[in-house]
Amino acid sequence: MKHLPRFFKRLPIEGSTRLLHLAVPMREQSSSFDIARMVVELRAHIGARVRKAYQPHWEQVMLRLNSKKDGASDLVIVRGRRLYLSDRDRPMPMSPSPFAMVLRKYLNNGRLVDVTQHGFDRILTLHVDTAAGIHRLVIEMFREGNVILLNPEGVIIQPLTSTEYASRTLKRGEVYDWPPAQVDPRDLDADGLSEILAGSDADVVRTLAAKVNLGRGYANAICAATGIDPSMPISNLSAGERDEIMSVLSAMLGTIDSTGAHGWAKDAESLDVIASGVTSGEMPPYLEVAPVALAHMDAELHIDHPSLSAAVDAWWGAHDSAAYARREMERMVEAGEAEETAGSRLGRRAEQQEQAIERFHEKAGKAQNVAAMITENWEHVNSLLTQIRRAVEQQGWSNVRAAVKGVEWIQSVDPAKRTMQAFLPDENGLPSIRIELYVDETVHQNAQRHFTVARTQKDKAKGAVKALEDTERKKRKDEKQRAKDEAAGRVGRVKRSKRLWFERHRWTMLSDGRLMVGGRDARGNDTVVKKHLGKEDIYVHADLHGAPSCSIRIGEGFQTDPAPNPTLPKHVPSLRLTQSSEFSSPNEEILGEAAQMAVCWSRAWGGGGGAATAYHVRSNQVSKTAETGESLGRGAFVIRGQRNWHRNMPTEISLGVVAINGIPLPLVGTPATVESICERWVRLQPGTQKKESIANRIAKATGLVQDDILGSLPPGNLQIIHDQQLINVGTES
Repeated sequence: MKHLPRFFKRLPIEGSTRLLHLAVPMREQSSSFDIARMVVELRAHIGARVRKAYQPHWEQVMLRLNSKKDGASDLVIVRGRRLYLSDRDRPMPMSPSPFAMVLRKYLNNGRLVDVTQHGFDRILTLHVDTAAGIHRLVIEMFREGNVILLNPEGVIIQPLTSTEYASRTLKRGEVYDWPPAQVDPRDLDADGLSEILAGSDADVVRTLAAKVNLGRGYANAICAATGIDPSMPISNLSAGERDEIMSVLSAMLGTIDSTGAHGWAKDAESLDVIASGVTSGEMPPYLEVAPVALAHMDAELHIDHPSLSAAVDAWWGAHDSAAYARREMERMVEAGEAEETAGSRLGRRAEQQEQAIERFHEKAGKAQNVAAMITENWEHVNSLLTQIRRAVEQQGWSNVRAAVKGVEWIQSVDPAKRTMQAFLPDENGLPSIRIELYVDETVHQNAQRHFTVARTQKDKAKGAVKALEDTERKKRKDEKQRAKDEAAGRVGRVKRSKRLWFERHRWTMLSDGRLMVGGRDARGNDTVVKKHLGKEDIYVHADLHGAPSCSIRIGEGFQTDPAPNPTLPKHVPSLRLTQSSEFSSPNEEILGEAAQMAVCWSRAWGGGGGAATAYHVRSNQVSKTAETGESLGRGAFVIRGQRNWHRNMPTEISLGVVAINGIPLPLVGTPATVESICERWVRLQPGTQKKESIANRIAKATGLVQDDILGSLPPGNLQIIHDQQLINVGTES
């Protein structure tokens, strides 16, 4: 047996001689068996508190459950597809969606008291005890799926999606109605099963799937385990075969309440990929997971799991944990936030100009042809004009309009415009092309009107041709510039409706991926301490008056982006902001990096010194309460207790380019951190050059927004002491 990591192992091949290995499609939706097992697994968490609700993607809702016994677990609900418990780290939006806010409002800190399944349907209900009573969260996993929050009276507080069906309405304020009841195979005995089978005129697999409410996968499994042909008419079943179906079904249902789950790879190669744990960033190649053994699946490709949640997480966990990244990318594409390139604008403009030139030439040609035909048919046109003018003088426009209805050569007249729609003769002397003639003008004047239109359209076409030539010239210039940008590794700018929250402050990433923020001014210092210095966070400050208050965020940082922006140059690392409880307490090296950045953000940089001192303390040592008789100004704090000193911290930083949540940004940090992450960077020290000048050079070389660069640089002048191909690509200085 091949060695498999962790809890994976293969199923021994027992009794496989009767298997009918059917073609099995990959299933994405949860079955009624899956829901029944999830009830069992979630009931093990009864007593847990609902701490947070998130909606990282429109299709996904996540509840964070916290239990004293098992710690924190995430209940992942992918609407209409699957639900399972997971301990994966997953990036979450900083601002909750409206639906997540409703769940937090009503369920936050509520205690999970029960988990139920509605019959044998794909509906799971969480019963949460809150101060206002027991609220229920109904999770429907059929059709497109839904998540519905009910108050203690069963009235819908908020559905994830409002909708109407023939028999029920899922809208806020409506009483929740269960869908029509289905057969619960757990309640069937031999007589009940026989009655259902006898009442069907379908084949065996369809009867078991629909009438017995097993679903096609489990119906196929029963056929394989009993050796019965799935396509055999149900009426051909013998009494012995019916008894065998009942026996296998009972055994299958009896394992729902047990532990353990099963997975099957797509093929032998896929099994090796899953066993190695290396999937090259792609989803593990599973074909199926289930809470019970399925006889129609290939036992050679089987993998054991300790629970159904573990099995589903092994298959879909990586995909689902990247939901927020997918949402952000989809939002950029759908809302058009990805900035349109000049090349695409010019290309569209050139296409529009080409179409306009064709239209101008077409209109000019038509007008010129009409003018020529009027001239060629001078006598005919003159006769029509003379007759209409005489009739108008004698009878008036109203009578003429009625009289021309029977005239072969005139379709209509327009008294308001004093025109008529007339026909010119073809080569056989019959009415052919229709033209508009002005009654008060001569034949020559009518022809001249169309000649004038033709000249105007030709002039417009000439102007459009010149504009097209100008557009093509700009397009070639843009393509040349884009080729240069690509060769230089410059990033494309991305339009943003709002900035990331930490950009309001000074920020950096420490070498372990942790986020550190610092105030830009007194007001910013207050904000950092009041909002972004949690109980577990660490306060860092340079030992200089007016230095920024800094917070090492223990539970917040950056990780490699599982869905990087494909438009970025290859040398730009893609990161994603993440909240995780897996960050351990920072070691001395990390604390030293934080102290160095606190020094670089202080007046020590502007003073031109080569080093300065900083300290760090626990967050509970930082207070806004002054001693008796003293007062504290804005941005000032009192530190009580022992300080941990970091002396001779160098005033030296590096700047590189990263993409955070798909947005290209400058990363300023200690040289050790930035130079280990970024291929291209510059190292900076206090100097004599204005930072605006340096920022301008970096912006031109990288494509970054100059204001973003300025906001990331320390206060004061500086100098570049080493350029690792950031400004001068292809050279080092």
